[in-house]
Amino acid sequence: MSGLRINELTVGQKASFSKTITETDVYLFAGVSGDINPAHLDEEYAKNTFFQGRIAHGMLSAALVSAVIGTKLPGPGTIYASQTLSFLAPVRFGDTITAAVEVKEILSEKNRVILNTCCTNQEGLMVLKGEAVVLPAK
Repeated sequence: MSGLRINELTVGQKASFSKTITETDVYLFAGVSGDINPAHLDEEYAKNTFFQGRIAHGMLSAALVSAVIGTKLPGPGTIYASQTLSFLAPVRFGDTITAAVEVKEILSEKNRVILNTCCTNQEGLMVLKGEAVVLPAK
């Protein structure tokens, strides 16, 4: 299985992936990442924070972007070189997050692709945006 090669990509090409974030997802992510911040895991603590309740890890949303890149665009075999991220709004348990990527620029001579990346919730609110540099499979 191989993803799209650089000559198969076009500026403006898009792909996305959606997932509803569950309490289990947040606990599993905390275990894998080691980020046991009580803002994610402890409702009593989180009620007294700026967000007034538990929120998902920002990097959990960013991982959904990685899922799009690694499975859809450019797809299997793609190497992630870099990613910028801005976290714009909290992700709450039960939110359905759609991660999307769009080809912004193709640097054929370097086998590099620049992607606009974002995540939105079920209301269309952008919760994350950024830019990735990837190397498609050869």
